[in-house]
Amino acid sequence: MAPRPLLLAILAQLLLASPSLAAPALPPIEPTKVYTLSGDIYAPTGTNLRGFDSAFPFPTGDVKVTNVELAEGQALDDPSGNSFDFEDIDQPQPIRGSRGGTFASPRNQVLEKQHPDTLAPPTSDHGAVPQLEWPMALSHAKLGLNRAGWSRQQNADVLPAATQMSGVNMRLEAGAYRELHWHTAGEWALMLNGSARIQAVDTEGRTFIDDVSKGDVWFFPSGIPHSIQGLENGTEFMLVFDDGDFSEDGTFLVSETFAFTPKEVLAKNFDVDISAFDNIPKGELFIFNGTEPPKDIHAQNVTGPAGSIPNVDSYSFHWSQQQPIVTPGGTVKVIDTKTFPIAAQISAALVTIKPGAMRELHWHPSSDEWNFFLSGNARISVYAAKGNARTFDYQEGDVGYIPKSMSHYIENIGDTDVVVLEVLKSARFTDVSVGQWLALTPSQVVQETLHLSDDTIRHLSKEKPLIVKGTSN
Repeated sequence: MAPRPLLLAILAQLLLASPSLAAPALPPIEPTKVYTLSGDIYAPTGTNLRGFDSAFPFPTGDVKVTNVELAEGQALDDPSGNSFDFEDIDQPQPIRGSRGGTFASPRNQVLEKQHPDTLAPPTSDHGAVPQLEWPMALSHAKLGLNRAGWSRQQNADVLPAATQMSGVNMRLEAGAYRELHWHTAGEWALMLNGSARIQAVDTEGRTFIDDVSKGDVWFFPSGIPHSIQGLENGTEFMLVFDDGDFSEDGTFLVSETFAFTPKEVLAKNFDVDISAFDNIPKGELFIFNGTEPPKDIHAQNVTGPAGSIPNVDSYSFHWSQQQPIVTPGGTVKVIDTKTFPIAAQISAALVTIKPGAMRELHWHPSSDEWNFFLSGNARISVYAAKGNARTFDYQEGDVGYIPKSMSHYIENIGDTDVVVLEVLKSARFTDVSVGQWLALTPSQVVQETLHLSDDTIRHLSKEKPLIVKGTSN
């Protein structure tokens, strides 16, 4: 008797060869939709529209712009380089004194009003400096399950100059989880609002758990598994990663670890029946709703033989409880390995700048600077050497990035406080103050180089002012 597969193959051939046994042919379906089009996509056949031809009509149109409205000070050839306020200007124009001209075509006035120093840059701008600003509002949002939260990110894909650090803005509703996960990059975080419970286990099996609220910080080193859960009314936070190419989509997830491992292997690994894994997720959970945790954190304080992570190695720092340095122009507080040693290569400053005041002219010799603007309107001019300088404008929710050793300032050009987070990829938060440098340099050298008066040199401070207050002129 022929083997079963051979019999099935012979039967299939007989069915295909017999018209009486084959399925009846269906009549073809003809599309009937018709669009009414007129004209030609290309020039009519035989028509030549290339080059000059006196037969062509030549309408010039009227592109003259009348009744040009300028912002205060915009008509002046003023070398001071003040920023202009275009908020109440109907049609802002790229004009500064005798330079520039008017628009004669469509444009995005909303963006132009938000970036006055890009539209009408100060005369001190020169040459080419790469883009150093990214609004988080332009970042594509990744949405969690069942309205549990979302995230959006900035990395080198959208801000190519940001090679050393990147940021992820994340929201978790009350009880929602950022699922158990780990990264190839270190994760530094500032709590922007609300409260969260964070948990982790290190390579020695020591456990960590803490509740953090607005203004607090955490850091999870590369490869350390952890989770985050929103408390009470939920939370929102800013994550800073020590890798400019970091992507949230490259996160290692516990859900995918189980989904992409054979169940036979899972059963063997955990020494349970294979049926124990019948209901595991089929893939990424990302952000999802959960049961709100007990208010008593001790109820979730799980420990093993290795115990808990000692305080000196704590993954959290209650920065909200640290009092800032107060200056005439605002406040500053710093966190680095002096007080938070686990973040071995991340340091930061939280700076508040009053209206008209300015984070002094400085640069960072050890690291690029990653910024996030929590409130207010500011501008930064960046000098990049080789005669290159450019001024950028920032609003609440924007990311800024300044490469190492490029001198810059942060000026409050609005009428409310600017609050900005400055992050360095460095164990210590350090900078060089231009004012202090000149004050500690022999006056003859400074005077013969910059042609400053004796009074100006005497006015320099041998201490870092950090934030200088605004002037009346």
